[in-house]
Amino acid sequence: MDRTPSTSAPWQQAVFKALKDGGIRQVAYVPDAGHSFAIRAAQQDPDIVDTVLTTEEEGVALVSGAWLGGQRAVLLMQSSGVGNCVNMFSLLRSCDLPFLTIVTMRGEYAEFNPWQGPMGKSTQQALELMGISVHRVSDPDPRKVEEVVSAALDAAFLSGEKVAVLLSQSMIGRKKWERK
Repeated sequence: MDRTPSTSAPWQQAVFKALKDGGIRQVAYVPDAGHSFAIRAAQQDPDIVDTVLTTEEEGVALVSGAWLGGQRAVLLMQSSGVGNCVNMFSLLRSCDLPFLTIVTMRGEYAEFNPWQGPMGKSTQQALELMGISVHRVSDPDPRKVEEVVSAALDAAFLSGEKVAVLLSQSMIGRKKWERK
């Protein structure tokens, strides 16, 4: 029986399908609207352990520990969370561990929150400075999204690389500040 929620954009379903097909058994995340489908799907999948984090750098340790324990894991976060992880990325380099993160971008397309801009504009460079290869997805075609996430999984878990997939804010859509 398929217990995966179906109310989402097709590209969001493609992300989870690639993770599931790629053998991901643990999903670590700070709640985020862009990752909401993958989070709900992981919560409902009996083969996946989902862990909500208080801060993103905990996820770097969690996915590293999962690998050392024989499981594949992914860290789902927003671009602002990358800034929280920079020091913890040293664990990946020092211990030469594979790593996969999927990052929903902020501070790009039609951003309303000025606090999101600086890290959104620096996310890719911060990741690359810490030795993490970056793959960017701007086209919401689910086949393309699934291919990029699948390729990132292979690079991380078959080649031992540290990989981030950045999902463009334009795919997620405009966020608007609403006053009540």
